[in-house]
Amino acid sequence: MNDPQLSVIIPVYNEQATLAALFARLYPALDALGVSYEILFVNDGSRDRSAALLKDQFLARPDVTRVILFNANYGQHMAIMAGFEYCRGERIVTMDADLQNPPEEIGKLLAAMDQGYDYVGSIRQTREDRLWRHLASKLMNRLRERITRIRMTDQGCMLRAYSRPIIQAIVASREVSTYIPALAYTFAANPTEVVVAHAGRAAGESKYSLYKLIRLNFDLVTGFSLVPLQIFSLAGIILALASAAFVTYLAIRRLVVGPEAEGLFTLFGLDFFLMGIQLFGIGLLGEYVGRIYLQVRERPRFTIQAVLEQRTEG
Repeated sequence: MNDPQLSVIIPVYNEQATLAALFARLYPALDALGVSYEILFVNDGSRDRSAALLKDQFLARPDVTRVILFNANYGQHMAIMAGFEYCRGERIVTMDADLQNPPEEIGKLLAAMDQGYDYVGSIRQTREDRLWRHLASKLMNRLRERITRIRMTDQGCMLRAYSRPIIQAIVASREVSTYIPALAYTFAANPTEVVVAHAGRAAGESKYSLYKLIRLNFDLVTGFSLVPLQIFSLAGIILALASAAFVTYLAIRRLVVGPEAEGLFTLFGLDFFLMGIQLFGIGLLGEYVGRIYLQVRERPRFTIQAVLEQRTEG
């Protein structure tokens, strides 16, 4: 436990229905790898019996189990960030608690790292998600890659492996709001991806609603690129030139043809279109300003209520 070769970080939020099955599969899968390991469960302010079940599991396997208890819900990525700060392994694997990422697949990620890769992402072989989630993920993957140049085939799969230097760089960044896999990609010298199995949820419900997925992608785009602002600035210039040309045309037409009222609704349509562009731009600016606001407050990213771990005499 002092210097394990592998740390597995698992955020937990209202997962009482899946934890027993997770424990039954996770520990044998890690034992079979033949490496020293630790498992860090991060309870993200669960309102069910998840914290109690994690405590019981710690008491059952204190030699390889650690539990971090948040005092409130801070989100999946902050839970993983806490795990990064407390983990001890040279290689760190993150995965979800819902068993959509089979723990038996961890060996594939470690095998890739044995080949010299410092960051290993994963691609779900067959996605057991709803159609709208699958299509939305594909769309956002393409948009993200064009805007940020961060290439992740499957950004929604949390089963990933990181080397210790990348984890240290992520923790040192001190960003309040970030998308961890993308941030790791910017620090990686030799990243790769492997295909892994994917299963439907063992029990419970997904914690990612459509709104949360949209928010996540807003954070991803605004946190790693200025392209949206540049596109909006370019669109503003084009619309301004087009509007100036249209006004000039209307002025000349008025002098030649005389006053007329037939084009009134056309002007209304153009006006509403331009107002829509302006409102979208204001919202986009608000996203960037909001990120600055969160960062300059310098508040703690999360508050830890307790850490359950076995202390060694030394």
